[in-house]
Amino acid sequence: MILAIMQPYIFPYIGYFQLLNAVDKFVIYDDVTFIKQGWINRNNILLNGKAYLFTVPLVNVSSNVTICNTQIANKKRWEEKFIKTMQQAYKKAPYYANVIDMIHDIISIKSDSIGDLATNSIKTVAEFIGIDTQIQYTSSMYNNNFLSSQERVLDICKAENADRYINAAGGQNLYSKQDFKSKGIELNFIKSGFITYQQFGESFISSLSVIDVIMFNDPKTILNFTNQYEMI
Repeated sequence: MILAIMQPYIFPYIGYFQLLNAVDKFVIYDDVTFIKQGWINRNNILLNGKAYLFTVPLVNVSSNVTICNTQIANKKRWEEKFIKTMQQAYKKAPYYANVIDMIHDIISIKSDSIGDLATNSIKTVAEFIGIDTQIQYTSSMYNNNFLSSQERVLDICKAENADRYINAAGGQNLYSKQDFKSKGIELNFIKSGFITYQQFGESFISSLSVIDVIMFNDPKTILNFTNQYEMI
């Protein structure tokens, strides 16, 4: 059993989907406290040849409230504004017609939770590009949120009978390979390769939301992108 655990990000970059596609089960870390200035409710798209940061407005953001309980502010108004921004940014992109309908369906989710919206964006895009990894939520099982970061991850690995745990490369300072090995679990980190594709004929802008990727590439190409990484 190969396992990964990540917080839910809104339309995350392609590296998130590389991690999702590399494991047997993916656990959404949605009952941890919301982190301000993170990527849970914001990301970059391509607008007028530059990276443009979009943000989902939230109600009373607090580090004392979990991701799944953090609410979106004026959701209907934000949905309308977001679609207009997508139209302005990508109406001339090759896959705009199909992708804009999918984006509209994603953000129209009934829930006002940013955790639910972000997770819906991850699951829907994953299905669109052909990733069928099983997804689970920390808020619905495990009952171990009293544990600290690494201890909680190890406990989830034990509950899932995982013998290998993969994390994004940014987590190398958070987890110890020796500590995982002592529990019979191999720890690896996934380092995304440099992925390029044709945008609007201008200089390539990297590390954007997966929205940009699906606007300019077909699902088969995107699935190939998810295999362009180094395991360390």
